[in-house]
Amino acid sequence: MSLARAIETGDLAELPSRRDEDWRWSDFRGLVRSIPAHSPVDHDVSGAAGPFDELTTSRIDFINGHEARIDIPANAEETWAVTFRSTARAGSHINRLNASIGPGGSLVLLEAYVGERPDYVCATDIEITMGEGSRLERIVVADDGEEAVSISSARIDLSPGAQLEQTVVTSGARRQRLGTRVRHPGGGAKVRLDGLYLIAGRRHGDLTTVVVHEGPEGQTDQVTKGVAIDQGRGVFQGRIEVRPGADRTDARMQHRALVLSDRAEVDAKPELEIYADDVACSHGNSVGALDEEALFYAAQRGIPEDVARAMLTKAFLGEVIERIRHEGERNAVRKFVDALTEKLA
Repeated sequence: MSLARAIETGDLAELPSRRDEDWRWSDFRGLVRSIPAHSPVDHDVSGAAGPFDELTTSRIDFINGHEARIDIPANAEETWAVTFRSTARAGSHINRLNASIGPGGSLVLLEAYVGERPDYVCATDIEITMGEGSRLERIVVADDGEEAVSISSARIDLSPGAQLEQTVVTSGARRQRLGTRVRHPGGGAKVRLDGLYLIAGRRHGDLTTVVVHEGPEGQTDQVTKGVAIDQGRGVFQGRIEVRPGADRTDARMQHRALVLSDRAEVDAKPELEIYADDVACSHGNSVGALDEEALFYAAQRGIPEDVARAMLTKAFLGEVIERIRHEGERNAVRKFVDALTEKLA
């Protein structure tokens, strides 16, 4: 089942549904009643600027669907900004991106999802292969249209000694999932897999990750934080699988969320599946509200409640932003998050 197949064939039975345990909180088949016509081809790149345009001159603009490939030679270092732009109203389209990083190579991949129309159906498939000792920093900012239906699926294959650092930030859509599946070979490879969601109005945002440890001596460190307000719904599903033989795996996962209104909802399912010995694995999950004592403390010092809520929310989310390695990317994400936080307040 996939949204891309549904767009290609027009068959609604291809859509993910709540009958699949991995999709029970993000039912696309029950929402989409028909697949819209394919979005018209658009080559105009003069639309709204992406959040990473100033950080690199190497750019790819997907407009209403496209296919592209990025190849990083061995020991080379490159930064690419990729913008998935949806400009068609009530259309459907598919984006496909393939990337490979040669041994010892480095790629900073800056992805932006920009919805210039409120309603569309979009599927994005991404495949990345990492050579031995390579490095990938993947930063994703998703700003889909309010009525959009969108699924992004990334599959990342690591080699021994590779390092993956990923941060995904989203404001949701009518129905949206940003999924990442990582094949982890062990062999000293390291993964940092972080996420943020800030969901307001009637939006729905789903961050789903799967990391499969297949060999010994691998590390995964994962932190996801989220905020839901109004009638927004945030979903986090994280699964770490430690296969037989993946001994001495060190894997840690944490999810924390704030629910800031009575009608907002957060659903979370962190999972560990361990079939190996001598491992250090843990996971945690908490969902709550803003600290009332901190709000009272701020009020006593003359800080308006909306300002205090914004300050506390930014502080709550700051941990994930600060884990981004490069200052330019970190500032771009902070700017996006700050703008969303002001709206949430």
